[in-house]
Amino acid sequence: MSKKILIIDDNPDVVKVVGVRLKMNGYEVITAADGMEGFEKVKQENPDLILLDINMPNMDGFETLTKLKEDTQTASIPIIMLTAQQQIDDLNKASNLGAVDYIVKPFNNRTLLEKIYKILK
Repeated sequence: MSKKILIIDDNPDVVKVVGVRLKMNGYEVITAADGMEGFEKVKQENPDLILLDINMPNMDGFETLTKLKEDTQTASIPIIMLTAQQQIDDLNKASNLGAVDYIVKPFNNRTLLEKIYKILK
């Protein structure tokens, strides 16, 4: 059975590129355009891993991460921050809130896939 990955990002180009790459590697892909939609999709779909952007409308990535980690139903789902934010403070904040990894856009597809594979194996 293929692993399910939720991409939460408001940039349709990122969602499309990452989604296609993941599907090519055998993953099932679900998408959400912001943190609020993403939180609802997590509850409905129970993904194996979440790729989460920081800068989004309605509910940003840090708020989403916090909400997911505080909820007993979703707290154990690994979350990789996938963002253009390069500041060390953001990386530290994501780590402290429970993200398992932090990848800065633009990113190397192979690196992303390797990190996902290691987390999900």
